[in-house]
Amino acid sequence: MIKVIIAGATGRMGRRVAHMVGEHPRLEYAAAFEAAGNANIGRDVGELLTGTGSGVVIREGLEAVIDQGDVIIDFTFHKATMEFVRLAARHGRAMVIGTTGLSPENLAELKELSRNFPCVQSPNMSICVNVLFKLVKKTAAILGDDYDIEIIEAHHNRKKDAPSGTALKLGEMAAAGVNRNLKDVAVFERNGIIGERKPHEIGIQSIRAADIVGEHTIFYAGPGERLELSHRAHSRDHFAKGAATAAAWVVGQECGLYSMFDVLGLQDF
Repeated sequence: MIKVIIAGATGRMGRRVAHMVGEHPRLEYAAAFEAAGNANIGRDVGELLTGTGSGVVIREGLEAVIDQGDVIIDFTFHKATMEFVRLAARHGRAMVIGTTGLSPENLAELKELSRNFPCVQSPNMSICVNVLFKLVKKTAAILGDDYDIEIIEAHHNRKKDAPSGTALKLGEMAAAGVNRNLKDVAVFERNGIIGERKPHEIGIQSIRAADIVGEHTIFYAGPGERLELSHRAHSRDHFAKGAATAAAWVVGQECGLYSMFDVLGLQDF
């Protein structure tokens, strides 16, 4: 059995990851940790989540548990994630990172440090969303420059980053399909007298409201018609299931930085 360490064990994603780890035939929930000051430190995670003791006690910080598992699953906050990455590199522990909001500098450091440990990092762990990434690129390539590309994403009102990492990845894939660089053509806000839309723009707009788990729609709008590709999350379980799948895959891989395309065999799709 592959032993899993869950970061942010009592958070919304930590709880769902715990459930999916428990459902996976090759994974064992071995250790849990929270940030300093969390009221649940010292509690049995099983009693907290299901009312039944599991023997896994929530510890303070990754250093307290890093030797107890084979792989760390992290859906916390970008600053915390980078601290975990540095520890994983020093200890040679595999990681699965679903945290969003990582900066280009963070990603560059992650790529460099992953020479010392195997890591799967993705802006979205959902299996369906990763298929969508590929479809978005292929659709853009087929339709070409005659179709305007716009992306709308919606999430709950507690999400800290905007646009979502998933929306940015969708934009990158769409831009690649029409031989553009998203940095050069992305438009994140439209307000006032802005003039006509430039032909090569890719718009990415964000909605934050109530308890929306996650919705992404890509519009390809041409003369007299449009095509929409959409993904709607019904719960956080699909993110957690993807992370569990990645955790089972990454242990035993060579050191390096991988994506969900690697996990799902989609690199050549």
